[in-house]
Amino acid sequence: MAFCADFAALRPSPADVRVVTSDGSTIRAHSSVLAAASPVLERMIVGARGRGWDAADCTTVRVLGAPSDAVVAFLRFLYSNPRAAAGAGEWAEEEDAHGPALLALAHAYRVPWLKRRAEAAVAARGLTAERAVDALKLAALCDAPRLYLACARLAAKDLDAVERSEGWRFAGRHDAALRLNLLHLLHDADQRKERWERERASQHVYGQLSDAMAFLDRIFAGTEEASPSPCEDEDEDGVRWGLEQLMRHFAACGGRTRKPAACPRCTRALQLLRLHASVCDRAGDGDGDGGEPCKVALCSNLKAKMQEEGVDTTWKLLVKKVTRARVMSALASREVPEVVKKSWAKYSSRRAARIR
Repeated sequence: MAFCADFAALRPSPADVRVVTSDGSTIRAHSSVLAAASPVLERMIVGARGRGWDAADCTTVRVLGAPSDAVVAFLRFLYSNPRAAAGAGEWAEEEDAHGPALLALAHAYRVPWLKRRAEAAVAARGLTAERAVDALKLAALCDAPRLYLACARLAAKDLDAVERSEGWRFAGRHDAALRLNLLHLLHDADQRKERWERERASQHVYGQLSDAMAFLDRIFAGTEEASPSPCEDEDEDGVRWGLEQLMRHFAACGGRTRKPAACPRCTRALQLLRLHASVCDRAGDGDGDGGEPCKVALCSNLKAKMQEEGVDTTWKLLVKKVTRARVMSALASREVPEVVKKSWAKYSSRRAARIR
């Protein structure tokens, strides 16, 4: 067996372990270092000495399943300080050359800090469309969720290139479950994205309805300062003008007096007024809590009618979401206190300094 590396000079004590790799190469190392870095290697060393198969001054440990160069890099990391290795740049070449093998060895021999470092290196610098399926299989075997997520994102970004890779064809012949899991993951991601888009669109609609309620207060109050709008969009004047025209039509049109209402614009205006009566927290006639009365048309009448007849669950849900959008818009538009601004600036500066 040929010696491909010798770590005896790194410690004053003599090397008492021979690490044998898959190709028969031997690496001399120290049992104290290996046992302190890996509990699996510690059990292997203790077991080999307990069986008494080796010489008294040297114990043989077999590290199989990886090339000799990768095993040498693995032992070099074990001899290094984890904090120093995490901040040093000279280890980048080792990570780039043996990233997947280091991840597998760190997982098999339970070296958590090296596993995290190798996983981050493979996810950041070793991922391509050609290697995505292989890295996905490695992440599944080594319990590396960050690498698994990075592979899934790469496949979602360029699935055609991944499907043209040799790893994809090999998985189709020998590991169909891996391909199926990846396709299910991409399908779930697409559905989740569509659901988020629908939720954002619905939140935008609820925000528009909340703004319309504020515009109704301003229209019927007759002044701009009566009830300021929670949002300051560039088309604010157009929305206000449209609501004013709708309310004028509702006041002049006779379609609302017929049942069922023959005028769709009157029906729409009545729905807006009913929604305003549901979210309005002021008394319509000046009584109640003694606050300022609501000047929006039919507010008190619609409130009394809804209290008498009741409303369905769908309408209650709509009122709840519009009220929530109104509150969130008011919170977003309020001025941040100066003390909070200073605290946030201080925290941001400390965080930036810590990252640097």
